[in-house]
Parts: sequence; C-alpha cells; structure tokens
Amino acid sequence: MTDQIEWTALSVFIFFFALVTVMGFLAARWKSGPVSEHLDEWGLGGRQFGTWITWFLVGGDFYTAYTVIAVPALVYAVGAYGFFALPYTIIVYPFVFAVMPVLWTSAHRNGYVTAADVVHGTYNSRALELVVALTGIVATMPYIALQLVGMGTVIKAMGLSGEFPIVAAFIILALYTYSSGLRAPALIAFVKDTMIYIVVLVAVVIVPAKLGGYAAVFAAANDAFVAKGGATGLILKDSQMLAYATLALGSAFAAFMYPHTLTGVFASRSADTIRKNAILLPAYTLLLGLIALLGYMAHAANLKIASPNDVVPMLFKTLFSSWFAGFAFAAIAIGALVPAAVMSIGAANLFTRNVWKHYVDPAITHAGEASVAKITSLVVKVGALAFTLFLPVQYALDLQLLGGLWILQTFPALVFGLYTRWFRADGLLAGWAVGMAWGTWTAWSNGLKPLAAISLGDVSYSLYVGLGALIINTIVAALVTAVMAWISPSADRSAVAGS
Repeated sequence: MTDQIEWTALSVFIFFFALVTVMGFLAARWKSGPVSEHLDEWGLGGRQFGTWITWFLVGGDFYTAYTVIAVPALVYAVGAYGFFALPYTIIVYPFVFAVMPVLWTSAHRNGYVTAADVVHGTYNSRALELVVALTGIVATMPYIALQLVGMGTVIKAMGLSGEFPIVAAFIILALYTYSSGLRAPALIAFVKDTMIYIVVLVAVVIVPAKLGGYAAVFAAANDAFVAKGGATGLILKDSQMLAYATLALGSAFAAFMYPHTLTGVFASRSADTIRKNAILLPAYTLLLGLIALLGYMAHAANLKIASPNDVVPMLFKTLFSSWFAGFAFAAIAIGALVPAAVMSIGAANLFTRNVWKHYVDPAITHAGEASVAKITSLVVKVGALAFTLFLPVQYALDLQLLGGLWILQTFPALVFGLYTRWFRADGLLAGWAVGMAWGTWTAWSNGLKPLAAISLGDVSYSLYVGLGALIINTIVAALVTAVMAWISPSADRSAVAGS
C-alpha cells in the first residue's frame, strides 16, 4: 500500500463514518420501548423488527466487512475453490425457511433470548446450556476481531498508519452500541447495505470495462493460475469436489448457529417475517458472487500486493477516483461496524442469560440483565480490539476457522430438540464433547487447515473438518442416548419446546 494520506478518500470516509455514528446514537429513540429496562429491548430491539429491517440486519451481520475483503482474496489466491461461499449461502436459506420459524416460535412463546435458553428449556440441563453458551461466546470473539482486520485494511489503504484510527472507530462503536443496543446496527444496516450494493454494482461494470471486458479478466486470471503450476484454476479439479461440497454444506449448517445470526432471528416480529427473509436473502448471494469476481479482476489489473487481503482496497484505489475509493472504503468499514455490534450483543446476551443469571445473580431483574449485557458488550469489544492489536492477525484467522468448527457442534443440541423428544441431554453433551475434541485435534494436527484427509482403504478423501466432527457428534449423541434409554427407560425428560 502507501504511507501517503489520500485526503479526498479520507474526507469521504469520515463523512459517512460520522453519518452512521449519529444514526447509532439516535437509534435509541427509534422504535418504541425503553432500551435500558429490559434485555428484550436492548439485546433484541423489542422483538419488533419487520421484514425489511430484518432483511438488512441479517444481511448486514451475515455479509461482513471481512467477507468483502476475504472472499475476493481467496478467489485471487485459489481460484474456483474460493467460490464455495456461493453454494453455502444457497443451501442455508432453505434451512432458514424450514428451521428458524420453529426456533422463533419456541423462543417467542417462552421468552428465550439465546440459543442456550432454548437448549435449557428443551432438555432442562444446566451443563448442556452452559457449553452451548460458552461455545457461542468463544466462537464469536475471533469473528469480531476479523471485522477489525477488514476495517484496518481499508484504513491502511488511505495512508493512515498506527492503531489510533481503529481504536477510535471501535470506541465510537462501543458507545453507541452501549446506548442503543440492537437498534443501532439495525438502523445503520440500511446505510451499510445500500453502500455495498452501489460499490459492487459499479465495480462489476466499470472495472471489466477498464480491463478489456470479462473475457480479458478470466483469461488473465487463468494465466496467473497456470503460472502457479495448475494446482488452482477457474474450474474445480476432481480431487477438490468433495472438499468443496463438504465445506459448503458444513458452513451452511454453522452459519445460523452463531449468536449474531440467531440474534437477528429472535429479534424478528414473527415467524412469517423469517420465512419472507429466507426468500429475499438470496439477493445477497448474487451480491456475494459479484464480490468474489473482484479476485479475478485483480489478476487482470496486475496489482502488486503484499497480501491477498489487499486485493479489494488496491483495486478501488488503482482503478477509481479518490472520492469513489473513499466511498468504497467507508462502505467496507461500516460493513465492519454492523456485524461487530450484533456479534458483541449476541455474546453479551449469552453471558447475561446463561452464565451471570444462573451462576452469579439468579434474582437479577430485567433492568439488571440489560445493564450486565451492556457492560459485557463493552468487555467483548475491548477483548477483540486487544486481540487485534497485540496478537498476529494469523491467530484471529486460525481461531475463526476453529470457531466455525466449534459452533457447528451446537447444531444437534439446538436443532434436533425442535423436532424430536428422543435425544437426551447426556447424549448430546457427550456428542458435543467428542465432536469438539476430535475436530479441534484434527484441525490442529493439520496446521489449522479447514480440511482434513480421510483414508478409506487405498483411497484418500479431503473433507471439511467441521462437518466430519458434526457427523461424529451426532453418532455419539445417538449411541449414548440409546444406551441411557436402555439403562433408564423411565427417566423423566423435559418436553421439547416447539414440538
């Protein structure tokens, strides 16, 4: 990049950043309900978000700043393999349509705020509730840190050095999230998503026009991959098919297990709101496909970059005027604020409801819950900021990969109980433990890569570690449940919420 400050780009960036800051503080007065008197109000926006607000909010925290940076970077580096995010987002929306309304109904009927609330209401197990809550909190922390990585990339592209700009931006984020709760990212998401759509639609028209058309773009990318030796390319190799498919499927199952995406679900006004969003949200998949193409365009532009993460900022800085580059950088930075806010709120809700309330202050009031959650959201943000400032970025990347694997292990406890009474808490707890242990050990022994090689006879297959761990998790949960049912067939079970 460069150490020379791009004043025009920086001025545009500051204008839009100031705009969303004002919106963040004003959001406390947006929608009815006292923000500080109930966790439902601060942490879920009063459970009153309709179709359009939910669409922007869920899209805003699902498609993050790091998505805009990382997906083109992956496509730039490995070609077609980087497009696994497209089938994964296509798979996830039928899952959302079928499962999330059932989950919302259970949460709405019983006043649940978190996934761990649902799990406890279903199985009446504090141990299972606690591991689901702690898994969600731990999996979320590196995800927040990666939003800072995305923001830092565009700030560096404007010539700003040092840590002060990121620290200042996150202090502002922390203050208006503390003040307004979920209303702040919900309101800002309107601006963020509109800006991202403008940036991407302009880019996919203007950039190819400047580079000789899409034929030239794909030809340049293909030449670059051939020059690397042919291990990557514009088309998947036969050996990559299973890995690609399992990575897409596992990522789809994990996506709506995260606290931030579930927070958007619980904040919705009705089950029909969620179904409508499952129909509308694929528009973001189209956007994601266009974003991914920026990785190929970077090859055609012959960019000289230090890291694949610099692909998008350098592309806009090289091919567009300073004012539009500033607009694009502001869109990406705001795209960090929205998900980071929702992630910190989701983690704070988990800590408040499923750790603090049950193990520290069982008699806490609704206003007390809101107060604890607000303070926890600050602590979570400070932790993510410290992680980014004092540890190598690679640690955040590695932990985020593990976070996806870990959060996927909460799938059986949360989803199975919506449809069947058969599984028992001890079985699900055993499955969670084995899935976490096997998945973590396998990923760690493979250098924290998301894929692992499994040998069956003389044939070796590569598949996503998280999905493999989920399969083992489910098998163990079923076996332990069957054994416990045989040993103690008359054991009491809690009725499954939503059955």
